Amino acid sequence: MKIQSTYILLFLTYFTLLNCNNKTTNYESPWPEQTNTTKPWTRWWWMGSAVDKPNIKSHLIAFEKAGLGGVEITPIYGVKGEEENFIDFLSPKYMDILDYTIHIADSLNMGVDMVLGTGWPYGGPQVTPEHAATQLLIEKYVVKEGTVFNNKIEFKDKKQLGLAKLLHVVAFDKDGNTREIRPILNQQVLDTDVTIYAVFSGKTRQQVKRAAPGGSGYTLDHYSTDALNEYVVPFNEALTGFDGKIRAIFNDSYEVYDTTFTPEFFEAFKTRRGYDVLPYLQQLLDTTNSDISNRIKSDYRETLSDLLLNQFDIPWTEWANSKQFKTKLQAHGSPGNLIDLYASADIPECETFGSMPYDIPGFRRELDDIREGDADPVMLKFSSSAAHIAGKPLTSSETFTWLRDHFKTALSQCKPEVEDLMLNGINHVFLHGSTYSPERAAWPGWKFYASVNFNPNNTIWEDVPSLFSYISNCQSMLQSGQPDNETLLYWPIYDTWGKNLNNTLFFQFKIHSLDEWLHDTPFYKTCKSLMRKGYNADFISDEFIAKSSVKDGLIVLPGGTYKSLVVPDSEFMPLETLRKLMELKQSGAHIIFEGLPESVPGFNNYENQNKELSDLISNNENVFQPTTNLFIDLKAANVNPETLVETGLKFIRRDSNGEKIYYIVNHTSKTIDDFVPIAIGYKEVIILDPLTRNVGNAIVKKEENRTLVKLQIEPGKSYILKTENSKSQKDWNYFEASAEAIPLTGTWNINFEKGGPQLPASATIDSLQSWTNLNPEAEGFSGSASYSIQFDTPKIDADNWKLNLGDVRESAKVWLNGTLIGDVWSAPFNIQLGELKKGTNELKIEVTNLPANRIRAKELRGEEWKIFYEINMVNKDYQKFDATLWSPIPSGLLGPVTLTPLKKTIY
Repeated sequence: MKIQSTYILLFLTYFTLLNCNNKTTNYESPWPEQTNTTKPWTRWWWMGSAVDKPNIKSHLIAFEKAGLGGVEITPIYGVKGEEENFIDFLSPKYMDILDYTIHIADSLNMGVDMVLGTGWPYGGPQVTPEHAATQLLIEKYVVKEGTVFNNKIEFKDKKQLGLAKLLHVVAFDKDGNTREIRPILNQQVLDTDVTIYAVFSGKTRQQVKRAAPGGSGYTLDHYSTDALNEYVVPFNEALTGFDGKIRAIFNDSYEVYDTTFTPEFFEAFKTRRGYDVLPYLQQLLDTTNSDISNRIKSDYRETLSDLLLNQFDIPWTEWANSKQFKTKLQAHGSPGNLIDLYASADIPECETFGSMPYDIPGFRRELDDIREGDADPVMLKFSSSAAHIAGKPLTSSETFTWLRDHFKTALSQCKPEVEDLMLNGINHVFLHGSTYSPERAAWPGWKFYASVNFNPNNTIWEDVPSLFSYISNCQSMLQSGQPDNETLLYWPIYDTWGKNLNNTLFFQFKIHSLDEWLHDTPFYKTCKSLMRKGYNADFISDEFIAKSSVKDGLIVLPGGTYKSLVVPDSEFMPLETLRKLMELKQSGAHIIFEGLPESVPGFNNYENQNKELSDLISNNENVFQPTTNLFIDLKAANVNPETLVETGLKFIRRDSNGEKIYYIVNHTSKTIDDFVPIAIGYKEVIILDPLTRNVGNAIVKKEENRTLVKLQIEPGKSYILKTENSKSQKDWNYFEASAEAIPLTGTWNINFEKGGPQLPASATIDSLQSWTNLNPEAEGFSGSASYSIQFDTPKIDADNWKLNLGDVRESAKVWLNGTLIGDVWSAPFNIQLGELKKGTNELKIEVTNLPANRIRAKELRGEEWKIFYEINMVNKDYQKFDATLWSPIPSGLLGPVTLTPLKKTIY
């Protein structure tokens, strides 16, 4: 029995040790579950809606396999020669195809969004002149005393014939007295000098841009609920039975131009601004940049903003939600308060346009191939701020629009652009975009005029799953927890509305005109100053200030709580806003004034209100004391900066049940190899690599108010950090080079694997160079070629080897001794190989180039492929597209290729 008991004890001890060992090796993954929402989506252009079920299915299967989570359907103009295949928008056949698309997408666990119309902006055949986009039109008559007025009052522009409706005829005498007079004044002798203004409700006559078959017509009046209700009538019928099947309804950037009016405007103005604007028409139309004129213009612009928000955007979301659809809105370009407009949708969406510069070594940005970009971080924050303060979990972005000229965008050029979006709060990326192209279409297939075109016809599709996987890994973390910006920054929109603005009543807050309304403002300068110091702020409007409250010293908003609110120096502020700020501060909130307003905005009773404003400030000097040091006051509010920005790293932070999630990116020219501080004390930290999904616990130094995290982050790389109280993962591997990089030289065998127009002959080279130099067939080839070489393992002790590919045109897959190691598609173009075997090793690198050389060769042969209606094809500058003007683009593996021995670093 004693011997048996001993064996039992030994067995139990062994089993316990085995279990303990298993517990230390079977780590729970810190990566959140991947869903179709964590994956990138794409705008899917349906040209002429000439789509069919087999091609719909094959496209969606290809999209899902590559890593897309959903599509946003936008029907547009068609392809010449395909007229018999065009399908009218909302016709029974169209709705059958839409239903099939949703069915197939659902079977692939993909989502479907759609535009409420075709092309952009909203409009179509159901829009009557009554509900079309509207303008305020004025005819002016100067009449001398004793003159017989015998003019027929009508709007002179013949384009408005049958459209312009006379609303008012207002006469002003020389003393400024005004009266409404009869529309027809023939044969009347006037007893004084008068200026007569005939006020018309006219039409912009704008048509839907890039409309699809069945979608042409007037652009819709975006200030009228009546117009919206009439507009959705055909959708109410066509979408019967689709409730909840479509994920979201999309509304593109506001491109409803010169819409200065709506038929109910004057009544709305009187109700909202408290006075009748008609007696002040002369001041409204004054071009002398006077204070009174600017105040009345400010009121006019604010009324347009109110109408857009309350009579269109909010009812639009309510309509969509009644059918179990979400809404997705691009508010930029609107003549209104962007924060409130973005927040009115379920998913606010920003966009980028053009190419931004980066200091990353190896990042190419040839000036001949780009449009200068508009991706200002402050502009991007308007959409994410609206989502954060309103409690909307997703912020999306139209991404990569005109990133490079056609056929010239590489995956490596996409990566830092999308990183800047995610760093500024975007967590639901939409590609711009993917063009439906049937199997019958010859290469390059059907093409939209302004997109990168993410579809299988583009050579970059070969390695695009790596980009999509990277985005999805990042977004899975950036959709976790809650935003963690601790500071609010007030946007004083009245400082813009209160300017003359070239006498326009219709001022658009566009991403392409930031110099007109954003740059060089105290708001912008404060925001940039905060970012440079390591503070991330969310913007807040007057309307959301009115909604806020205070609890335990924190400012409470629908989307969460904030520790402070910064008010930049501003000229105008509504009295109600200043009173609310005082109330918040007296209730314990940290309200930090950089300056105090000088005036209320607008015209009505402004002199009395200005006195109230002045009295409020002077009687409460303890509340309205401007800061002498913003950052000291933020520290007093317990808002601490992330000093990691001093290294040049960019970041965004989220909170997950008290633990912090950091997304950190190195867009500098240098490697950061140091202990990097994060502003949370005494924590363990997991490093997650969104490129490889590798994870591990970092080496940390714990301090009371911060934790120092050992990071080795090369230019172009990014990591996600997640804090925890105790280690939950294996240790992160740190490596240092144990010797200089070793050039990999010898004979390279090149074999062309896939692509066209035909596969060039194989080749052997002793020094790496562009494959375009090999022969004429290779010069015009676009696709993939493999480079293979044999080499002996260097006689150097190493725990790991880093392979650096040098100049890669444009992406690569790497095999070592027949085993796939991974993809190399972005800077830095290197990968860790692990251990090399003794003796001879074989390296195979399959490189894929851009489609530019193939399209160039096609056009040089005189083969026409630009067969599209309307805009057809243009280059990045909206001029005629002509690839024959290009030089061949370097392609393949240009090197130099090197091997660097690595040794584990023990701390």
